[in-house]
Amino acid sequence: MSLVVVVVYPELLGTYGDGGNGVVLWRRARWRGIRSELLMASSDQPLPDGDVYCLGGGEDGPQVQAAAALRSDGRLQGAADEGAVVLAVCAGYQIIGTSFPGADGEQHPGVGLLDVATVKGQGPRAVGEVLAGPFDPGLPFLTGFENHSGVTTVGPGASPLAAVQVGSGNGVGPGHLTEGAVSGRVMGTYLHGPVLARNPALADLLLDWGLKGAAERRGQELPTPLAVLDDAEEEALRAERLASGSPGRRRSRRRHRTAPAGDDLRGVP
Repeated sequence: MSLVVVVVYPELLGTYGDGGNGVVLWRRARWRGIRSELLMASSDQPLPDGDVYCLGGGEDGPQVQAAAALRSDGRLQGAADEGAVVLAVCAGYQIIGTSFPGADGEQHPGVGLLDVATVKGQGPRAVGEVLAGPFDPGLPFLTGFENHSGVTTVGPGASPLAAVQVGSGNGVGPGHLTEGAVSGRVMGTYLHGPVLARNPALADLLLDWGLKGAAERRGQELPTPLAVLDDAEEEALRAERLASGSPGRRRSRRRHRTAPAGDDLRGVP
């Protein structure tokens, strides 16, 4: 088996370090002996073929520019139609929906991979730790950090990813807050962190999807279940973040940034 992970337009959608999601998938594949390739796809070049595409957060102007480039390129839509995985965070999440607000106050068309629509919220900006319980019973609680002013409505063609316990998430309906959306192998979320560094079980779910999609497209046998990794360090980070975001400690605890030790990506194939 082999896997190609593509980080989409990091120069436009790299404000919050969400390109780290691609690194997490690439590393977790390699740790299992799976051949994997990590590609940084610039917006001035055609989007390459891949098995997993990762989009991150960005500012309003670059977000509109990225959406226009992706619609013109067409490869992301084609890859999703062929069974590739798409993980989109914050501005990327809004981009893969049907429409989103720009700094000009106008609604801009998205790529249309997810049945979600975003408008600018009227209340304060959503900033802080998020805890959310996934609707997929195979996943544990999700943890992440949100920083956005969008209100996203999930339409009938998609399903919410999780139910918010702490934070705003999609920000729709008092008492009915949801976080993110998913349809097939396309997933959107407002969670930074990077979200896959904070949630290794979610990373492995996407990795499994990516390997299955790659096998289907290449006419190969479906992969065996993923080997179990030693996630002691990742789980320690999760425990710290879950505690930091718990309702009783969210306001009193001094926040600090945490990140896994980085890899030198020079010479990444």
